[in-house]
Amino acid sequence: MAFFPALNPPIKDWHGKTVWILGASTGIGRATAAALYGHGARVIVSARSAQALDGFARQYPGSQALALDATDPQAVQEAAALVLAQGPLDCVMYCAGHYQAMRADALDLDDMLRHVQVNYSGALHLLDAVLPALLARGAGHVSLVGSVAGYRGLPQSLAYGPTKAALINLAETLYQDLRDKGIGVSIINPGFVQTPLTAGNQFNMPALLTPEQAATAIVQGWAQGAFEIHFPKRFTIWMQILRLLPDRMFFNLVRRTTQ
Repeated sequence: MAFFPALNPPIKDWHGKTVWILGASTGIGRATAAALYGHGARVIVSARSAQALDGFARQYPGSQALALDATDPQAVQEAAALVLAQGPLDCVMYCAGHYQAMRADALDLDDMLRHVQVNYSGALHLLDAVLPALLARGAGHVSLVGSVAGYRGLPQSLAYGPTKAALINLAETLYQDLRDKGIGVSIINPGFVQTPLTAGNQFNMPALLTPEQAATAIVQGWAQGAFEIHFPKRFTIWMQILRLLPDRMFFNLVRRTTQ
């Protein structure tokens, strides 16, 4: 069997490591923070909801709640300064997200721009705030939460899909720029997960996972040194195959399976 070395330094021991997760008030972000806490990490959780973050900190003593709006660059800079003043940052995860199903015959520009601000621009604000410190140290890991919806254009994903495609491209470029500077980069592309974002979907969501199952897959991906962490495989592998299809086959298949 051919051996493929890990693309990132595997992270298997979280004891004593500091992890900052943006978008940790609910869903995948909160579940991942809880999982890392259980593995011995020092966890800092951020989101807009101070109440939800304070609840997390009470439930997991020793964790730190740091409320902020990821779309506010000054707030992200100030929060990053507080985090970095406390010591080295070993892993930062951008999990903030906004989702609303949308089609072109009901285009809502304001909401489309909201998707861009939360899903993509917030990640840029975070990178701007933490990358200088990671580069100076020559260590650390950056993980962005994308989606299989970013693989190709899909129905009802007019606003959401392009922002996740941008994150995938961003992560690929970051990896190539940072791999020789001691900094790991990963992109997390989930399928359907039970979160407040997906709760309003009016269509069947195959292979639906709980946030805790998603968190387990993410931690396993980091331990394996993966660049792309996608799950559940029984669904995401089929989505990856769609990326390889010629346009005519792709459009015909999607039309037949979504009507």
